[in-house]
Amino acid sequence: MAATKFAISVPEEVMRKVDRAAKRRRATRSRFISEVLRKVAEASSDAEITESIDRFFSDPNLLEEQRRGSEEFGRAASGEGSEW
Repeated sequence: MAATKFAISVPEEVMRKVDRAAKRRRATRSRFISEVLRKVAEASSDAEITESIDRFFSDPNLLEEQRRGSEEFGRAASGEGSEW
C-alpha cells in the first residue's frame, strides 16, 4: 500500500500517550496513528450510513408496508387459510 507523508503539530502529552499505546500494541508510532485514523474515518462513514438507513426505515409508508407484510407472513406461517 502506498503511503503519504505529512507533518502535523501534536501536543507533547498526546504524543507520549500515543507512543505508550503503540508500544503496548507492539506497533510503530506511524502504524498506530494510521490505524486510529482509518478507524475514525470508517466510523464517520458508518455513522452516515446508519443515519441514512434510519431515515429510510422511518418513512411512514414503508412502516405501514412492513406491518402489512409482517401480518401476512404471520398468517402464512400459522397455516391459516391452508385447510384442505
